[in-house]
Order: sequence, then structure tokens, then C-alpha cells
Amino acid sequence: MKTNNFFVIHNYNTIPLNLVEYCNDYIIYDASDQPGIREKLDEAGLKYIPVKNTGHNITTYFSYFDTEYEHLPEVICLCKGNMIGRHCSKEYFDKVYNNQYFTYLYEDKPKWPGLTKAVQEGVKEEELAFLVSESQYVEKNTSWYVGSPNHPHWYFDDFDELLTFIYKDPVIPKWCLFSPGACYIVRREQILKHSPVFYRNLCKLMNYDLDPNFPSEAHQIERMLPLIFEAAYEENEWMNDEKLFDEKIEEQRQKMKKKEAWNQKRFKRIRKLFGQKGY
Repeated sequence: MKTNNFFVIHNYNTIPLNLVEYCNDYIIYDASDQPGIREKLDEAGLKYIPVKNTGHNITTYFSYFDTEYEHLPEVICLCKGNMIGRHCSKEYFDKVYNNQYFTYLYEDKPKWPGLTKAVQEGVKEEELAFLVSESQYVEKNTSWYVGSPNHPHWYFDDFDELLTFIYKDPVIPKWCLFSPGACYIVRREQILKHSPVFYRNLCKLMNYDLDPNFPSEAHQIERMLPLIFEAAYEENEWMNDEKLFDEKIEEQRQKMKKKEAWNQKRFKRIRKLFGQKGY
């Protein structure tokens, strides 16, 4: 049975026919750079909009919220072209694709043995992640991913700092509950909690570079999505003012440059202490 849930599909170098067959209506935002993909999409008769590749799917969702704000469907399935088989199994998706409520589109059974209590007796407290259900993944809030050399961070290198930049006096969580891959079923009223400008501004934090891969801020916002959709926090004023937001993130950019320069000097001093040649 096809669902009336509207599918917003972020696509990168795939032909997502397996997703389209689940729904009565959809739109594909195609960020593919592989030759021949769009020709195949045309041949399959699929509806798509070519978009710039930002390296991830969250800017696609937020841009859709921004542009379609006055005409959002009641229930939206936010998914990636390769979601089935990568972020969840077909068996799991078959059970939930018609849900009319907020749903985490994630399920990775091969990881269950390392993430559940039944096989984790005696696990140390510093364990980084666990599951609270088949689809709800919980990760220790350490911002560990920011250290990756593959993902630049111009504005924020810490989940907590970004959260307090977005909201006034939020709870700083010890753990983050989210769907790895950033795929969800959401209701219109959850999206309407925030303004189009709010989503437009957040996109600026995630689409500034692709060298060598997408910004680390996208990793941070990935872990923040359930809060964005469900929490009742008050937004900081600049989140709904583009000019003010641009000024604030430029301040953040300069702070980050100073922080990185300081870290480089500190590392040089450490090398000298151990007799290593600095540069």
C-alpha cells in the first residue's frame, strides 16, 4: 500500500526507485555528480530538482522547509536515496513508512550486539554509544567527530557551543539521541515551530565548504535534529534575522581562527618539549 506521507529524497548518485514505490507523491533533490545519473532519472520518469552537492542531506531538508514553508504536507518522510540498506533495512522501513508521527528512520541490526545490555555485561561507563530501541541511537556528547581532518569547522567545534548559539538556556545533554544518517518522519507542526529564516540561517553553517568533505557543523546539527523538531527552547534573536545572524557567525569565524592559531602554537611547544622539529 502506498502512503500519503510526502517523501523528500536527498539523492546522490543513485536511482531511488525503491523509495518512490512507497509513496503517492515525492520530490527528489538530486546532488549527483556521477555522469549519467540524471539521464537515468529522466529515463525512469522521476521528478527531481538538481541541487548543489553540499556533501550531506540536512541542507536539502532545511532548504525544502524554507521554500515550501506555506505549503508543507501534513507528514513528511525525510530520507536519502540510499537510505534502505544503509541506514535501515527494508524490513524495518516496511513497518514504519506509513507512520503519522515522529519516527527515527534508522536500524542497524549488525551493531546490536555491541550496543545492547544483553551482551554488554560489565561495560565501562565511558562506552560511547548504545541503543534505547531498535531505531533510537544514543551517543555520548563529546563532539569527538570534530577532530576529523576530513571535515572543516569554520564556526563551531563543539556541540554544546552551537546548541547555546541557537537556543537560550538549553539543557546541555550528556548524551545525544538521534538517527544516524539524519532520516526521519516528521509532522508539519514540528517544522513550523521554527521560521523559514531559522532554517535558512542553519544552512549557512553547513554549506560553506567541501574540502575535503562537508563541514563538521553538519555532524553537530545531525545530532541536534530531534531537539530542533521536538524541544520547546526559545531561539536566540539572531536565528530569525539574517543580517544579525551573518554578523554573529562572522564573529564566530574570527574566534575559531584565533583558537586554531593558539592550538597550533601549543602543539609546536609540545613538539619542542619532546625534541621534535616544529614547522
